[in-house]
Amino acid sequence: MQLLLVEDDALLGDGLRAALDRAGFGVTWVKDGKSALNVAGSGDFTAMVLDIGLPALSGMEVLRELRAAGNDLPVLLLTARDSTRDKVMGLEYGADDYVVKTADMEELIARLRALIRRTGRANGTLKVGDLSLDLTTHTATRDGKSIALSVKEAAVLRMLLERAGRVITRHQLAEVLYGWGKSVESNAIEVHIHNLRSKLGGEIVKTVRGIGYTIAKSSQ
Repeated sequence: MQLLLVEDDALLGDGLRAALDRAGFGVTWVKDGKSALNVAGSGDFTAMVLDIGLPALSGMEVLRELRAAGNDLPVLLLTARDSTRDKVMGLEYGADDYVVKTADMEELIARLRALIRRTGRANGTLKVGDLSLDLTTHTATRDGKSIALSVKEAAVLRMLLERAGRVITRHQLAEVLYGWGKSVESNAIEVHIHNLRSKLGGEIVKTVRGIGYTIAKSSQ
């Protein structure tokens, strides 16, 4: 899923982009409102994460112009102001949800995914080659056979499928599954990978020695 991130603060923007990338999103990052409007009109995005406090053209103005142009791209408003007035104004201008900048990154990502599901932008099924994953039921299908997965197995498979052809590090998988800074048993990721291989076939998830794991763009 492709996201448009609009944030002028270099440090915060870099952290957001890295976190969203680790969560399996493709991120296009712009730093001002005019660029946001230009890119939003030309790109195929699933959602936008929009900072209110942008220079020149504010996030509220971006939102207003976006909606006036008939663009219904789901928008998660990012605000440093934890006030009812700003939240209400953002929603009235057409935001779909809002997160205060002090929120935990795990919460931001969860709210973003909920927004995408709620607005119907989420693709209910991911498919690579002969392997597919139902994002609602956590059921994989291969060669016409349905395979039940645990929540964490499905989360690992989802990240691998969303970024098929790219290598996902063990650290990236651990952050998605267990959150930032959480203690993770040394073999926890390997256990999930082993279980996926047992259920889907040993050749599906490939190990890139010393780096991480990948699924080829065609799993056949």
